[in-house]
Amino acid sequence: MQVLANLVSNAIKFTPPGGSIRVQVAAEPGAVHFRVQDRGAGFPEAAKERLFERHWQATPGHGQGLGLGLYIARALVEAHGGRIRAESAPGEGSTFHFTLPR
Repeated sequence: MQVLANLVSNAIKFTPPGGSIRVQVAAEPGAVHFRVQDRGAGFPEAAKERLFERHWQATPGHGQGLGLGLYIARALVEAHGGRIRAESAPGEGSTFHFTLPR
């Protein structure tokens, strides 16, 4: 639940007023796949490598965060044998996926 809470919190922070956030969960053979999608500003491809680093922020100064949410999300997902990834395009929003074994 903490992983989902962190991803939804980020989506809320980066989605403009009136925007939408989509959360999807799908059962797959041997795993459960979660997806959190926002319609915020997105992030450049160059930022993708650093998103899950401790204290790193794609947009410094945006909100009061410490840059730990995605770092914690990755640590929790990997501790449970799962995988997490992100995709985005500037101006089109971001989608975070994570998969956990069943």
